[in-house]
Amino acid sequence: MSEYILIAKLIKAFGLKGEMKAEAYTDFIKERFKSGSRVYLNHEGEYLPFIVKSYRMHKGFLLLTFKDYEDINLIEKYRGDEVYKAKEDIEALPEGEYYFNDLEGLDVYAQSLLIGKVKRVEVGPKYNYLRIEKKTGGTFLVPFIPFFIINVDLDKHFLEINAVEGLL
Repeated sequence: MSEYILIAKLIKAFGLKGEMKAEAYTDFIKERFKSGSRVYLNHEGEYLPFIVKSYRMHKGFLLLTFKDYEDINLIEKYRGDEVYKAKEDIEALPEGEYYFNDLEGLDVYAQSLLIGKVKRVEVGPKYNYLRIEKKTGGTFLVPFIPFFIINVDLDKHFLEINAVEGLL
């Protein structure tokens, strides 16, 4: 059984020729959505394979077209579906780089104290942010840059941050 990585969510049809407006959840747009690549739509709990025909960016969103679905009447029923890649189709990253889904759910420590969990990764204009859900309630953002991120240990399922004054 395959393991899948969430890479986007289809929002709505865009025009009549089968393009779907989508929100991207990956930094690797060119690799994930290149023409001819296989993705999977989670439609009603089932992972259905689709072949990307083309993609383009429009006002911060992806516009995706899938092979054999170049008509609004064929693709509209997939509105709201999430788009995945099979984990075995994804190459390993260089040291110090991480996929969003690898970071989500990690325990977060500051000065050896457990302070919360990574709720999600948010894409920013200059760099990405970790949305941390505090043990005491509420959330805060930490820029995912070396000054703030001291250590990431995926095997032990935690990361350590530099909790400078005012961050928490």
